Amino acid sequence: MFAHRLSRFEQPVFTIHPGEFHASDEDVIIATVLGSCVSVALYDARQRLGGINHFMLPGDLEDRDVVLGRNAKYGMFAIELLYNELLKHGSNKRDVAAKVFGGASVLHLSGSSLKIPKGNVDFALAYLEKEGIPVVASDTGGVLARKIYFFARTGRVLLKRIAGTIAKRAELEEEAYLERIRTTGLGGPVTLWEQRR
Repeated sequence: MFAHRLSRFEQPVFTIHPGEFHASDEDVIIATVLGSCVSVALYDARQRLGGINHFMLPGDLEDRDVVLGRNAKYGMFAIELLYNELLKHGSNKRDVAAKVFGGASVLHLSGSSLKIPKGNVDFALAYLEKEGIPVVASDTGGVLARKIYFFARTGRVLLKRIAGTIAKRAELEEEAYLERIRTTGLGGPVTLWEQRR
């Protein structure tokens, strides 16, 4: 993630990449570019705060082993990490609503990679339904990448479907990220604690 300014906006802009998330109660914009990845934006209108994530793999709601890789590459933890940030800022689950974006078919890889976009979208919607968080807007699927600007204080989203150089950069970033996930697992060490009696 990096912070910067864009001349067309008064607010600071925080740009996130695959495997990252950001939430704030300040007047900031959180931006990302999505290809096959999905972003879930969570917003609390009462507290006037929100955030957005960017994940590559859905995870499995029933797979307990996925907890060994607790990072935002998996949709399950990307949503949980983002939700926990809202809780830290005083949010309450009953006040949270979601918006879902991404899941375009932009990766030109063979095999299971072709299932990634639909799997990401299906997972996000199922997870939010299971958690009782209403989805108030979505823009998913298709073949074009998306550029998202999420306004943390208002929950407003500006979305632009993109092609060309910016879309190609997003595709290359996602392909490189997917390869890193496959080769390194991106999961860090796990320490199990024994309970002493």
